[in-house]
Amino acid sequence: MAPAASPPPATPSPEHTGSALELLVHGVGGATPQEMLGDPRTVRVTGDTTAAVYRRTEDAHGEKHPERYGNEPVAEAYCWSGLTSGNGSRALWLLLLPFMVVNLAHWMRPTATGRTRAVRLYGVLVRLVALSLTVLLTAAACEVALDLLAWQCAGADACAERRAWLGFLSERQGGWWSQPGRRLALAALVPTALVGLLWYLSNRTWSAYESQRPLDGEDFDEDDPFGAAAAHGPDAPGPAADGSPRRAVPVRPALGRPGFWYGRRLVARLRAAHTAAGFLTVAAAVAGAAARHDRGAEGPVPRIIGAAVEGGIVLGALVVLWVVCRRGRSERTRDTRLDGALISCLPGSALALLALAVLYASWSRPDWQSSGALPGEATFRFLALGQGVLVVALAVVARGLYRRTPEPHTVLYGLGGPAVAMLACALGGVMTGGVAQRVADWLDGPGTPGMGREADIAGPPVLLSWQASVIPVLLLLLLVPVLVLVVRTARTARRLGPVVEAEYAPEEPDEGRTRRIARIRATAALTDSAPWIVGVVSAATLLLGAGAIAGSWYSDQVPGRAADGSGPLLESLADAAQSTGSWLIGFGFILFVAGGRRAYKDASARRTIGILWDVGTFWPRAAHPFAPPCYAERAVPDLASRMSAWTSTMPRGRLVISGHSQGSVLAASAVWQLPDATRRRVALLTYGSPLERLYGRWFPAYFGAGALLGLHRSVHCWRNLWRATDPIGGPVRIDADPDPGVDRGPLKDPLAYGRTTRLPLPEPILGHSDYQADPAFADARADLLAELGPLVPRQTEARTQKGTSGRSSG
Repeated sequence: MAPAASPPPATPSPEHTGSALELLVHGVGGATPQEMLGDPRTVRVTGDTTAAVYRRTEDAHGEKHPERYGNEPVAEAYCWSGLTSGNGSRALWLLLLPFMVVNLAHWMRPTATGRTRAVRLYGVLVRLVALSLTVLLTAAACEVALDLLAWQCAGADACAERRAWLGFLSERQGGWWSQPGRRLALAALVPTALVGLLWYLSNRTWSAYESQRPLDGEDFDEDDPFGAAAAHGPDAPGPAADGSPRRAVPVRPALGRPGFWYGRRLVARLRAAHTAAGFLTVAAAVAGAAARHDRGAEGPVPRIIGAAVEGGIVLGALVVLWVVCRRGRSERTRDTRLDGALISCLPGSALALLALAVLYASWSRPDWQSSGALPGEATFRFLALGQGVLVVALAVVARGLYRRTPEPHTVLYGLGGPAVAMLACALGGVMTGGVAQRVADWLDGPGTPGMGREADIAGPPVLLSWQASVIPVLLLLLLVPVLVLVVRTARTARRLGPVVEAEYAPEEPDEGRTRRIARIRATAALTDSAPWIVGVVSAATLLLGAGAIAGSWYSDQVPGRAADGSGPLLESLADAAQSTGSWLIGFGFILFVAGGRRAYKDASARRTIGILWDVGTFWPRAAHPFAPPCYAERAVPDLASRMSAWTSTMPRGRLVISGHSQGSVLAASAVWQLPDATRRRVALLTYGSPLERLYGRWFPAYFGAGALLGLHRSVHCWRNLWRATDPIGGPVRIDADPDPGVDRGPLKDPLAYGRTTRLPLPEPILGHSDYQADPAFADARADLLAELGPLVPRQTEARTQKGTSGRSSG
């Protein structure tokens, strides 16, 4: 009897060839390499103390031993928190908050198709608003130092007696510095030093961020400035066989262009212009006061000198406007040139004009006496009026762009940029006006500047008091939408209760647990209502600001005095609004200073402030050079370089870039920067991602539906995890037919409703954190690695019955 034939060996499951790498990118607030990798022993692979890539110590050379990991990837962590929350000097960035906000308005432009001139006009208007904020800050410093201190307090005996340190400037002492022009010349050192500090901070961060060249590679063809001919991914559709267009080949988005993360030339030009504008503002304040005196009285100084200095200041201001309006960003190529003469000569010329103004004001004028306030009221009025006109013009342009290419998810129907620009102007006005009013109250002692004879000094411009008086009115108006949101959230939570219990059925309902889960979900949905709050605040600020300008112009008095004789009710309301607004500004100023002081000394508080910068400084400094620096100009090239380097050294390797929260935005931006061949070997895993929920709605020109669809087509594969309890992350909603299956969610949160044998203790509601704790994370990562391929059959120990070759049956 013949022996039974042995059964054929079972076909083993396929295995991946080559190594696999997971590049982790943390979100806002930062994280340590030990926290990201789950191991206290880590080693830096590449980078420096500011931003670097780390691995577990045992994984330092994981590529050389792929058999140790099987189908699991080697984990790397990119830590970039040092770019935003470093040493104590970062606390000074709080002073730059209005500049950061107006810079965001530049990037909130609606999607535009074939509207090159309108897009350029939008950028010019935002840059002009940004320039007005620099002038406003410098003018406020001049108001405090030149007007309140040197002119009013030093010129009033009662005020100077209470401030002994001003004695050498007092007119009563009759010293060399007692003449008003010389007091103004000395006080000009304060705003000049402020402008110099802003220039220094901008220049230092420019050298560290904008001057770092991104990933090497060829720039786009000059004949193809928008990259229309660039391949966009493995499944990007091409022309049909007969040559007719089957579907338009998606163009490379703006974030994928070579020059997007290289703003060296533009920031240098804007820095020169804004620095010159600051110096010219100080020169105008010093020379203008002296020239007005010389024109009104015969004196030892020829009038032609004052006219020449003022003429030079006007000419310099026109050059600054030309520089700001003339050139925007260059994204299609890396513009490595610098306008050396402009960058060096413009601030230097403005500083020379300031020196001439100081010398001119210091000329002896024995008959000149200071009384009242410096005539700077018109400066603040025209600044506020100009900002309002620019914001309205910006809204008209933005609305026209939106109507040409409407995207349904764009916030405020395309008016998000103008609304944010209005908020930047409001922040600048509150901060500068608050400082001026606090200093005036401090100098005047028990009196109230602007309210009558009991005051020793005239006080700051009355417009600042009017602007402070509208703050309580604005807060009262905000109560209505806040109450609406509270009621709507409570109703939503009650409606979600049965939904939550149905999701966790058949577990026994727990009323308290259900109510808590439903409340957190309803609260997380408030993020989607933020655009309307911003719109209401901006519109109310614009209208109330216009009323403040009109009231100050018509009455030329503070609100408490302007309402005299209008009836007891109006008088009491005006007094209450003025005193409450002044108190609120003072309280806010104290909180601001205390917060900055605490952040300077406390690393944890500095990290909290860093979260604000993580969100606000993602974008390059395209509008304001004194804004906090763009960390993405370092982080995005870092990530793109790391991915390109690893894939080039590992020809058969597979790479998953895994980003949480703001890290997902960095990861997507880095993928866009990769060459096409590299993108085909990269998978993208995002979780808690604001790509569509925040960036797609607020920045539609860069993260809109078309851009996210292009990202899906450019990367090999993509998974996005989200929770209904997450107030930041959400689905990316790729608009394609059939559904590409990018979004995976909403994930269950908490993982267990009650106690189970597997989870005997109550599970927390994670919200925006700890996505890796959900089994869906490991499943999604495994799916991405499987899709990356290629697959080969596993080798077997069995040999063929003939035993001649010894090779595997695969």
